[in-house]
Amino acid sequence: MYCNRKFQMIICLSILAAMIFFPVRIFAQENKEIVEHQTGFYYTVQKGDTLWDISDRFFDSSWLWPDLWSENRQISNPHWIYPGERIRIFHQKGAQSFVGKTVSRRRALEKEPQKEPLYYYYSPINKIGFIRKDPVVPSGVIFKVKDDKEMISTGDLVFIRSKGGMPPLTAGSKYSVYRTAKPIIDQKTEALIGTQHYLTGMVEITKMDPRFAVARVVQSYRTMEVGNLLMPYKRRSPKIELIQSKKGLNGQLIISEEQANIIGDNDIAFIDKGSKDDVKLGQQYSIYYQENQRLDTETKEDVLLTQIVYGTLLCFIPNRPHQRFS
Repeated sequence: MYCNRKFQMIICLSILAAMIFFPVRIFAQENKEIVEHQTGFYYTVQKGDTLWDISDRFFDSSWLWPDLWSENRQISNPHWIYPGERIRIFHQKGAQSFVGKTVSRRRALEKEPQKEPLYYYYSPINKIGFIRKDPVVPSGVIFKVKDDKEMISTGDLVFIRSKGGMPPLTAGSKYSVYRTAKPIIDQKTEALIGTQHYLTGMVEITKMDPRFAVARVVQSYRTMEVGNLLMPYKRRSPKIELIQSKKGLNGQLIISEEQANIIGDNDIAFIDKGSKDDVKLGQQYSIYYQENQRLDTETKEDVLLTQIVYGTLLCFIPNRPHQRFS
């Protein structure tokens, strides 16, 4: 998406879909641990629902209910589903893009009351970082790992030195571990966009000494090292309710979380729109490219060429200015 004005502070994180595959990673040479997680679109069964009705609602065809059942093997009898059950809604092979169909279908059903609408479930949401114009003031820094390991992983004990001026570390508290990248600069205006905060894991303080703290690594998202920083941990819900997007929004993709040259399916990326622009969690937007081309060399007339749509993004985490972490 093109932006017609200067970059604002990065306010929103997005997950990308249906773009060019084969991402090229350049943020760091990570020896990543394999982390199992669930993602997908889910619907919570309401009173009176049947697989026949749910299939018609989301796929415009009741006859696709066997495919819906095949994706939900926890349902032993397709004729009996119960309120509160979670059903995974999936991409139908050969059908129209699910995201687009869901949005249009939901508009048609706006008058139908729903206790819990369709949502996207993304279990690793707590490992998504953010960009902030003013870097977070860290609560502490890892200065040593037990047994002097080069790479820190889940279950390891680390030693933390607190940072002056911040609330003291407390036993039993959890902290997100992160590192920052070089400040991101707008190549056109040379203005500062912000600093990327790259989450590497989560620790829990187990013991306090007068001058340092001991913590256990609860989760390791990426390579965690001595020198990584800490900030208070705040759990995020993995259930992202799909809501109506703002019409007429026009912004720009800035960078992927892994700082890849090419962004692909399910990659996390940052855009230059957010809460100030009424961008909210669960909104979806098209990703497109459009060139301005000279039509006639004699008249020097320029025209915008047809938009080329690359895919769709789903807004995950709108950050707000002056908040430490959201």
